[in-house]
Amino acid sequence: MAAAKSTSTVTKTVPAPETIPDDRASLKAHHVKDSSGKTIKFQNPHPSVGEVFTSFGILKKFAIARFRGEMTTPSVASVSIPSISPTFTPLSLPPPTSLRATWLGHACYHVEFPSGLRILFDPVFEDRCSPLSFAGPKRYSPPACQIGDIPIIDAVVISHSHYDHLSYGTVKEIVKRFPGVHFFVGLGLESWFKASGIANVTEMDWWEDAEIAVTREGGDEVKGRLGALPSQHFSGRTGMDKDETLWASWEVESGGKKIWFGGDTGYRAVPHLARDVDDWGPEYEGLPRCPEFEKIGSLRGPFDLGLIPIAAYSPRHLMSNVHANPYDAVEIFKDTRCKRAMGIHWGTWVLTIEPPEEPPKMLKEALKKSGLAETGVFDTCAIGESREF
Repeated sequence: MAAAKSTSTVTKTVPAPETIPDDRASLKAHHVKDSSGKTIKFQNPHPSVGEVFTSFGILKKFAIARFRGEMTTPSVASVSIPSISPTFTPLSLPPPTSLRATWLGHACYHVEFPSGLRILFDPVFEDRCSPLSFAGPKRYSPPACQIGDIPIIDAVVISHSHYDHLSYGTVKEIVKRFPGVHFFVGLGLESWFKASGIANVTEMDWWEDAEIAVTREGGDEVKGRLGALPSQHFSGRTGMDKDETLWASWEVESGGKKIWFGGDTGYRAVPHLARDVDDWGPEYEGLPRCPEFEKIGSLRGPFDLGLIPIAAYSPRHLMSNVHANPYDAVEIFKDTRCKRAMGIHWGTWVLTIEPPEEPPKMLKEALKKSGLAETGVFDTCAIGESREF
């Protein structure tokens, strides 16, 4: 399949006052500054994150959990996540009249907007999400397709720097096939892209906006608006760079449709409880929740579609502050005022200890408990499957 050629222009814009929090000090609360006032790293500014640890402290907690037998890796020998060969709208045909979203595994989605704009989120096509080709989490679900099977990618949105969301090999392959593609990243990540030989990149802070105008070969132009928004997570690609680049969720609007991409995020820190204890039971409902999602919903919502993480959540006392489970995800769905949602961040690599096929089942339980329909509101799908919204 021949790659479509395009060029793009990106302009950062001043967001309308009614689309950002009134408390201007809160806009920079996630910045950690040195004595000269320079931002040197980032933080989660709310009590919902719980206790904050250094990279060494995190490794120590995981080591203790393994010693206690709390970190048993689940088997994938009999795991089979449904998968189909994806289809994409050819450029020779008019774009879909609605949003068309195709899940390509884990957090990666390809979204076609009615305007014709095509966005790829958090693409990782490698076998391992690791700095090493021979070690680290290995795929148990093969990629739905290859980069070469996608007819056009106008822009790539990266939520943060972890290896299951940002892959050097994948982004280089994307640029090789689509030289005009533009990358949108959180603060601090632009230098990584430029050091990788990629010049078309725009880094953004939470609540910042940018407009993109893409000119296709032949003169057709498509436009869109992107906004970097908060999430509750962390960053790092080595043991020495924790939180030096910003993690974010993202809003994309084009052709009269608007989506929210959660990327990777936690919602509320849960204490160390017995495995059979419901941490959404009455005793724990009052745990601090990240307030940013309600802000996103009230200031930027409603969204036609949310792409919301539902996995990598167990053990809860280690993962809940940075990874949502399906019960958290349903609350995030409601807070952000998404009309519909699809679950992401599951079905590809073993990152934590819950059974790989559990998240979609738990999602239905969470929806039912919240009084929402178990299907048709917040769903999951086969890898490679497309849905329209």
